[in-house]
Amino acid sequence: MQWGWISAATTISFQILFIIRVLLRPHRQPASRVAWVAIIGSLPILGMIAYLLLGETHLNERILQRIREAIRRLPIPGKTSNALIDAERDFGLHPRLAPLFRVGQSISGYPPMGGNSAALMPDSDAAITAMVRDIDAAREHVHISFYIWLSDNNGMKVVEALKRAAGRGVTCRVMADDLGSRRLIHSRHWRDMQAAGVRLVRALPIGNLLQRPFRGRFDMRNHRKVVVIDNRVTYCGSQNCADAAFRVKPRFAPWVDLVTRFEGPVVLQNQHLFATDWFGHTDEDLTELLATAAIPAGDGFVAQVIGTSAAVRYAAMPEVFVSLMNAAARDLTVTTPYYVPDEPIQAALCAAARRGVNTTLTVPTRNDSWIVAGASRSYYRELLEAGVKLYEYPHGLLHTKALTVDGKMTMIGSANLDRRSFDLNFENNILFVDPAFTADIHARQQTYTNAAPPVTLDMVMNWPKYRVLWNNVLAMVGPVL
Repeated sequence: MQWGWISAATTISFQILFIIRVLLRPHRQPASRVAWVAIIGSLPILGMIAYLLLGETHLNERILQRIREAIRRLPIPGKTSNALIDAERDFGLHPRLAPLFRVGQSISGYPPMGGNSAALMPDSDAAITAMVRDIDAAREHVHISFYIWLSDNNGMKVVEALKRAAGRGVTCRVMADDLGSRRLIHSRHWRDMQAAGVRLVRALPIGNLLQRPFRGRFDMRNHRKVVVIDNRVTYCGSQNCADAAFRVKPRFAPWVDLVTRFEGPVVLQNQHLFATDWFGHTDEDLTELLATAAIPAGDGFVAQVIGTSAAVRYAAMPEVFVSLMNAAARDLTVTTPYYVPDEPIQAALCAAARRGVNTTLTVPTRNDSWIVAGASRSYYRELLEAGVKLYEYPHGLLHTKALTVDGKMTMIGSANLDRRSFDLNFENNILFVDPAFTADIHARQQTYTNAAPPVTLDMVMNWPKYRVLWNNVLAMVGPVL
């Protein structure tokens, strides 16, 4: 009997300590605090274990400090002072759109830069073909970072191109996320690249799982997809280094992605982003590569890289999304595979529709995460009641992450509209203003909506109560995950 009281008192004491920790943690939304307090209070042992594994959004301290040092030390392309560039004054942009670049610069430090050009890749295979062609033409260096890299047809095309490049003396640096690319990393193809002279880094190494609670969350991942070649070409988009068939999750295939090839000053900003991650994991300093790079001159549109992670300020990516949504005056089109918003993003989408903006959201019908799928649908009723046009794309997993505003401004990249991208992942996006290229991106978005049946308010209102209950329960778990 006495041991029972001691055990109960010990458990309650730990519960109180964990709850205090939850309440004292900085940068936590109230919904997240409530969710964790409820879990720890109702499921003491499981709740405390879960909090140790998933509750603290901190990164390996050594990597974090090295990345922050690199951000401070590496020369930022195009930045000549600590002042934010006035995009309206310096580039003649619309006064409603120009301030949006200030948001991006306040996050990553990268100023908006003119003189950029871009080409939208027709599909996933064409994107890999173009990357391989540029790697084969490389003379100085090839820098690549992917979250998921598979040893399938497209994945191996890039592997072989890197081995060829290294063989002719091109410096090849490769980063692959230690969790997302674990199949390639633990295969002979990874060792073959190393033997060929490719410099390899396992981004955010997992290490010993038993030590993870003390070294940062294991699911804080480098979700970036970056390719930079000779300070001349960069790629940005949603595609991992893999076939559209995505053989690790074939029943959701094909993965439907959007990838763009850029030339111009924005290439150097992606180079800087890669260099900060590289310095976080190695002792190799790429300062000279950036310091000696000439900023390309010429005609072209204004663009800016926006890189978010635990190394920069909290809630940076949702701040960008909300700013873009609030700037829309006529048209706002959003494409994302994972829609689990925070309250400001949900409110911004609804507000856009209510003020008369033609607001469209397209997500996949079948999601590879059943938690995300259910949580997403818990937001449908409010969106539809506000006037948002909602579509579920049925022909594979729509993996494109794109947002277009008023036919003029676009943001594409790796970031999803979910809490994982907001709070956990390293992400890279490019924001640009160009009516012609925005029309290309919007036309691609339109192909998704043309192929997708609309979700109507009547459909959602007729869902059975158990489905609504399940979706709402999953949405409540969202702040925890």
